[in-house]
Amino acid sequence: MTVSSPLLLVVGLLVTAALVWAAVVLGRRRTAALAAAGVALPGGRRSLGTGLTIAGVGVLAVAAAGPAAMVPVPRTAGTVILAMDVSNSMGADDVAPNRLAAAQRAARAFIEAQPDSVDIGVVAFEQGARTTARPDADHSVALKAVDRLRITGGTSLGAGIRASLVAITGKQVPLDPGGDVPDLGYWPSATIVMFTDGQNRGGDIERAAEIAQKAGVHIHTVGVGTTAGATVRVDGLRRHTALEEDVLTEIAEMTGGAYHPASDAARLDGIADTIDLRVTVSDEPLPLAGGLIGLALALLTGGAALTVFRSGRVI
Repeated sequence: MTVSSPLLLVVGLLVTAALVWAAVVLGRRRTAALAAAGVALPGGRRSLGTGLTIAGVGVLAVAAAGPAAMVPVPRTAGTVILAMDVSNSMGADDVAPNRLAAAQRAARAFIEAQPDSVDIGVVAFEQGARTTARPDADHSVALKAVDRLRITGGTSLGAGIRASLVAITGKQVPLDPGGDVPDLGYWPSATIVMFTDGQNRGGDIERAAEIAQKAGVHIHTVGVGTTAGATVRVDGLRRHTALEEDVLTEIAEMTGGAYHPASDAARLDGIADTIDLRVTVSDEPLPLAGGLIGLALALLTGGAALTVFRSGRVI
């Protein structure tokens, strides 16, 4: 049990102890005085009434200190990593105002539609990748991370997948084309939602998707752009870039996810329904002050009633 005001608890217990001492000393003096006068009175009810009153004061002192008990509380939870493509091709304007802005708009809509039981993180990827927001139930963190994204570099879808797996599992994801698929454990409560145009300049897509598949992580891909494409300027050169739906469909199907066009953002809301939510147990504080105040009032009322019944006085 914890208390929010230890000082109040100490003061209250000292007051209670002082009342107990005073009741004992005064009771003995009164009994001795009556005995000297040849008067003997039964003191059971009086003692019980006084005891209940002092006990009520003690319980009230504990309640004033703000006690709380830590109790295990189960909750369902899942993890979603938004893997956001920030490569140069995302600057193309075949969707207004450009692909990255459209992806940010769709990502924000997705985040705002999710319940608190889903932890959301954000990974930005181009030729490399980095976690810009760790998975958290506070979705405002993910929203701010999405808003901070800026266009830079080439594209490696494999890097985006691996960085997302690192954010989910907390483990490094080595890439050895000729070796065994690393064992990251099994994470069926985690999902990667990848916002990209599919323009890949890395050759490790299938390997990264295989790692995700073994870990039980579904990847939903969101295609941003048009198949007709547009021209984008990179390092002073003009380059044509178009949405590659085949690549994104392959990644999704390989991992048990689905491909979604970014233009149909409403369909993204259903992604959360595919997450196999896990049951977690966390310790949460349970305030006890209300119950203790009720107990204190009952004790004080009982003590007062016995005192009045026995002596005709409240104290």
